[in-house]
Amino acid sequence: MSIPRLNVRLVRWLAAALMLIVLPAFAQQGEPAPQETNSRGPAYATLADMLENEQSRQRLIEELRSLASAQPDEAGPAGEPSPTGTAEEAPDQQSARDLSLARRLADTTSAIAGELSGQLKSLTAALGGLFTPGGASLVSGIDIADITRTAMNMALVIVATFALFFLLRGLAHPVFNRVSSWTRHGGDRSTLIRTTAAVAMAAIVDVVVVALSYTGGNLIATFAIGKSGELSTQASLFLNAFLVIELVKAAIRVLFASRHEGLRLLPIDAQEAAHWNRWLAILTGFVGYGMLVAVPLINANVSPALGRGTGLIIMLLAFFYATAFVLRNRLKLRGALENKAANASMGASQFMLRLIARVWHWLAIAYFLVVLLISILRPEDALPSVMLATLQTLAIVGVGLLLSGMLTQIIGKRITLSGDWRRKLPKLESRLNAYIPTFLKVIRTLILIAVVMLVLNAWSVFDLAAWYATEAGYSTISKLIDVIVILVVAAALWIVLASLIEHRLNAETGRGEPTARAKTLLSLFRNALAIALITMTGMIVLAEIGINIGPLIAGAGVLGLAIGFGAQKLVQDIITGVFIQVENAMNTGDVVTVGGITGTAERLSIRSVGIRDLSGTYHIVPFSSVDTVSNYMREFGNHVGEYGIAYRESIDDAIVQLEQAFEELKASEEHGHKLLEPLSVAGVIALADSSVNIRVIIKTTPGDQWAVGRAYNRLVKKYFDAAGIEIPFPHTTLYFGQDKNGSAPPANLRIMQQDFSVDGTPAGQPTQDSLPSSSEQPSRPASSMPPKEHTQPDRDNDENT
Repeated sequence: MSIPRLNVRLVRWLAAALMLIVLPAFAQQGEPAPQETNSRGPAYATLADMLENEQSRQRLIEELRSLASAQPDEAGPAGEPSPTGTAEEAPDQQSARDLSLARRLADTTSAIAGELSGQLKSLTAALGGLFTPGGASLVSGIDIADITRTAMNMALVIVATFALFFLLRGLAHPVFNRVSSWTRHGGDRSTLIRTTAAVAMAAIVDVVVVALSYTGGNLIATFAIGKSGELSTQASLFLNAFLVIELVKAAIRVLFASRHEGLRLLPIDAQEAAHWNRWLAILTGFVGYGMLVAVPLINANVSPALGRGTGLIIMLLAFFYATAFVLRNRLKLRGALENKAANASMGASQFMLRLIARVWHWLAIAYFLVVLLISILRPEDALPSVMLATLQTLAIVGVGLLLSGMLTQIIGKRITLSGDWRRKLPKLESRLNAYIPTFLKVIRTLILIAVVMLVLNAWSVFDLAAWYATEAGYSTISKLIDVIVILVVAAALWIVLASLIEHRLNAETGRGEPTARAKTLLSLFRNALAIALITMTGMIVLAEIGINIGPLIAGAGVLGLAIGFGAQKLVQDIITGVFIQVENAMNTGDVVTVGGITGTAERLSIRSVGIRDLSGTYHIVPFSSVDTVSNYMREFGNHVGEYGIAYRESIDDAIVQLEQAFEELKASEEHGHKLLEPLSVAGVIALADSSVNIRVIIKTTPGDQWAVGRAYNRLVKKYFDAAGIEIPFPHTTLYFGQDKNGSAPPANLRIMQQDFSVDGTPAGQPTQDSLPSSSEQPSRPASSMPPKEHTQPDRDNDENT
C-alpha cells in the first residue's frame, strides 16, 4: 500500500470516529440542564446524585485533575521547594534566563513528554469511562430521535452552506477567467504589476464569495433550520470554522491557482499547482474542521480530556500525513528550484534559491513539528494561534516576495534617457544605472531582514514591538534610517553637481566649446568635490552610528602635520600647483615649456603636469621643479621669419616678393582665417657673411604660428625662385692633403658622361679620370664630403671650374 493511500484511509477512519463521538455530544446537548437553586439541600442532593453516577463521578475527577494541572506549582507545606524543581527554586537561586541552554532544552523536552503522557492517559481514561457499566447505561438512555434531528439539522446547514458557496464560486468563475485573460495578454514590461493587480482583484472576489456564503449559512441556520430565530451551537461552530478555513484556502489559491494561469503568483504549471493546492486544502480542512468543530463539541459535551486527546490524534495524523507528502515531493521541488536558480540573473538570487532547494523539506517538517508541539503544550489555543501565525507568515512572506520581485525587475531594467538628455549630460545615464540598482539591492536586503524579523515575531520567537520599545531597538532603527537618508542625499547631491559640471563642459549644450581654463578648473573642482563629499559623508555616517569622530579628526590633524614635515616636496608641489591654476599659467591642451621640456599639456593635477613632446614622449613634471612656465597659447602667436638674399639682389624687390607671398597665404582657405594682422616687415636685421637678412612678423591665432610659418616659407621659396632672387647657401672646399715633399696622391673622381643619340636615347659609358691632388673643387652643401663624392659647383665659381 502506498503512503498517500494509507494517509487518505487514516483520514477517513478518523472522520468516521469523530462522527461517532460527536453524535452522543449532540444528544447530551439536547437534554435540559439542571436548574440552579440557592438552597443547600437540593445542592447537596445534586452533588450526591453526581457522585452516585459513575460517569458523572469520572467526569468530575477529570475536571478536578485538569484544573490541578493548570495551576502553577506551589511550594510545599513547610516552604520546601516543589518536587518539580523549577528554575526559581534552583539551589543556587538562579533565574530562568540564567539557566544554561541544555537545562532549558531538557526542561522543555520533559514538559512536552509529560504533557503528551498526561493527554494519552486522560484519553485512555475517558474512552474507558464510556464503556463502563455506567457509561453503557448513559449511551442506552440516549434519545435516538433527538440525535437524528440534531444530525439532520447540522447536515442541512453544512449542505446549504457549501451549496451556496459552490454556487457563488460558479457565478464568479467568468470574472476569474476575464481577469486571468487580461493578465496573460499584458505587455512584458508590466507583467508583475498586472499579475499582482489581477491576483488582488481575484482574492477580493474570493473573500466576498466566502463572506456571502458564511452570511447565507448563518441566515439558513437561524431562520430555516431548527428553531426559528435561534442559531444552535453546533451550527455556529461549523460556520465559524467554515469562514476561517475557506479564507485560508483562498490564501492558498492566491499561490496555487490551478485553474487560472494568470492568477497564480508562483511560476509553476497547472498540474503541479493542482497537486499542491489539493494537498494543502485537504490538510487545512482536516485540521481545521477537526480542531474547530469536533474538539470543542467533545470538550463541551463529553469530556475535556477526551477533547484534548482527540485534538492530539488529529495533529499527529496531520503531522505524519504532511511529513510523508513533503518527503515524497522533496526531489521534485528541489529540481524545480535549482532550475529556477540556474535561470536567475543575479548572484544573490541564485544562492538563495539553491539554499532553499536543499533545505526546504527540513523547514517544512520543522514547521509541522512546531505546530504539533504547540498543540501538545497549549491545546486550548493551539490551532487559533498557529493559524494566526501561519496567516501572518504567509502574508509577510507574500508581501516580501512581491516587493522583492518588483525590485528585482526594476534592477534588471536599464534606465534609458532621451537623446537630448544624453547629449546634454553624457554621463548621467551611466551614473543612474550604477547608483539606483545598488540602492535597490540594499533596500531588498533590508526587506529580507524585516521579513525574517516579522516572521519570528509572528511565531513569538522574537518580540519585535518590545525590542523596538527599548532604547537599543529604537536607536538602531533610527540610525539605520538616518544613514540611508544621508547616503541617498549625498549620492543625489553628487549626481546633480557632477551633471551640472559636465553640462558646462559639454560643447553641445548651447554655450559653445568651453575655454581651456574652464575645462581645467571644472575638472579639478569635480575631483575636489568628489573627495569632499566622500570625506564629509563618511564622517557624518560615523558620527550618526555613534562613533566619536573628535579623536579621528585630531588624529587626522596630527597625521597631516607629520606628513607636512616629512613630505615638504609634496606640499610645495600642491601649493605651487594651486598658484599656477589661480594665475591661469597653463591649461590642458596648451603648448608650453615647463622645466626645460616643451610639449602639449595633456593632464593637469594639483601636484604635477603631464606634457607630451614632439617625439611623443610623455613627461610628468612636478610643480615644485617649475621655475618658469612658457605658454605659447595665450591670446595670439607670432611667426618670426628671417630670409637671406644675396648681396647682389635688390632688397626692395625681395620685400615685394615677401608681401606677395603673404597675400597668397592670406587668400588661402586653410590659413587665411588664422592671420590676425597684415604682414609686418621689420627690415634688414643683419648684413651677414654671405647674405642680407630680412625679418618679417606674422601675427596668428594662438597655436597656429607653426603651421602658418611652414606654409609661408613654402610660398617665399616659390616667389623668390620665380623672381630670380638668390637665396645664398654655404660653400665647401675639399682638401686632400699632401706629404712633406708637397706632393699628394691623385684623387680618383668618377665623372658620368652621357651622350644622346639622334632619337634621344642615352649612349656612352662612364669614364674615370685622375685629377691632381692640389685641385680645388667647389661643392655643396656646407659640410665635409668624402673625396669620391661628386660635388656640384655653384654659380660663383663657374669661371674657375
